[in-house]
Amino acid sequence: MSARRLRAAYLEACRLDLAALKPGNVGWHASGHGMAPRDFLLSARVSAAALTRRDAGLGERIEAAVAATRAAVGCNTNLGILLLCAPLLEAGPAEGPEPLRRRLRAALARCGVAECEAVYRAIRQAAPGGLGRSPRHDVHGPARAGLVTAMAAAAARDRIARQYATGFADLFGYALPRLRRHLARWGDRAWAASALYLDLLGRYPDSHVARRHGAAAAERLRRRMAPRARALAASTRPAARRARLLALDRTLKKSGINPGTTADLTVATLLAERLTSRRRPIPTPGRETGEVPAPAVPRPLNERGARQWQ
Repeated sequence: MSARRLRAAYLEACRLDLAALKPGNVGWHASGHGMAPRDFLLSARVSAAALTRRDAGLGERIEAAVAATRAAVGCNTNLGILLLCAPLLEAGPAEGPEPLRRRLRAALARCGVAECEAVYRAIRQAAPGGLGRSPRHDVHGPARAGLVTAMAAAAARDRIARQYATGFADLFGYALPRLRRHLARWGDRAWAASALYLDLLGRYPDSHVARRHGAAAAERLRRRMAPRARALAASTRPAARRARLLALDRTLKKSGINPGTTADLTVATLLAERLTSRRRPIPTPGRETGEVPAPAVPRPLNERGARQWQ
């Protein structure tokens, strides 16, 4: 797959993520946490070229994508997305999940100390909320091991690091099959993405929530979301639950709860589905130039979003 087609696949996943109703997170349904959907669209556009370069290593691409994002939007909108999507794009398209996963593992195994150092610089530059210190393989210090080894040291407390340490086990073992099940059931990509987000939120405590509010809060959120995920998955008309999910979105945002890691995993799973699918890219204006068009969905206004989106 050419770099242009890889960019198209990445942008498609980012657009679809915004079209999904993800309670607590930013999408076309509502802004939140000081960010608007257009911040994420712009972040996707400016990071796409850096992520799909063929003349740079994985760590350098992530670092360049973070720098482009910071220059464009001035905040961390997509560090987790970049960390998860970069290895998938490096592995490229494959005939099914297992070949893609094997190629991804091989790509990660090639990432030595220099690649790890570039990722450390990218993380420091993005400055994610709640980033603390670690007694081993601290991103604030020099890299002393390969990227997978360093990520493994953080795997118990960070769901994104765990993907590096396990060959993206959560994505290939759980998230991708769930997404495909929802797609087969409804034939609606946006609602399938919404259901996947709730599935993940009800299965794994969100790392971002844990960093900001504590592990107990993340576990309470997981328990709270699990029955909601089951209810949506069992629905024959997912749109009938829209009002309930919007109310939940308002409640979570009022409490400052942003399940950002779960949203990042959702984007990565959407990308993996695209890279292992035989279907052609969804035609969208601007795809050939890498530009991100405005979505063909209504833009609801809220107290913050009405000012930010205009």
